[in-house]
Amino acid sequence: MIVSDDEFESLLGSFQREAIHLETRDAYGTAVELPHMAKWEAGEPDDLEWLQDWCATLREHTAAGRSVRRARIVSEPLSNYQRWSHSIAHPMVDAGEDIRWVPRHRLTEPGGIVLIPANDFYVFDGRVVVFLTYVGNGLVREMISSTDPLDIAACEDAFADVWKLAIPHRDYSPT
Repeated sequence: MIVSDDEFESLLGSFQREAIHLETRDAYGTAVELPHMAKWEAGEPDDLEWLQDWCATLREHTAAGRSVRRARIVSEPLSNYQRWSHSIAHPMVDAGEDIRWVPRHRLTEPGGIVLIPANDFYVFDGRVVVFLTYVGNGLVREMISSTDPLDIAACEDAFADVWKLAIPHRDYSPT
């Protein structure tokens, strides 16, 4: 089922226990982020005020005992997008989001191959998965939800496998 932006925002704000998010792309092109990344690339300061609503939501979730975890699978050396993303992650981590980084090569080490879905996803409370599909330049094409227990279990298992290899944000040094 197609998920609207409003429906997705509602899911981000209303889960009761846990939200997990797997990111698999080296670059994204969200309309919100692009102007801020351009400032970063130009060496201009960014007060990150645009992140404050998300950080407030994270603090509310954390205060209520809810968990928000994000694993970012990245190629090394990092793309400009991921270097920028790393540079702005501290406020989100400080607000309670557990962001971790996984160098892509770790997913195919002998004896430890990790299989992941083809698209980024969120799983909310183990009851719904939302797949984020993108066009080539990194803009969101559409979001698709599923409540099929097999889809949810596959995503939760993939996330757990990736999480085992993940490096906490504060410990990850971009290359």
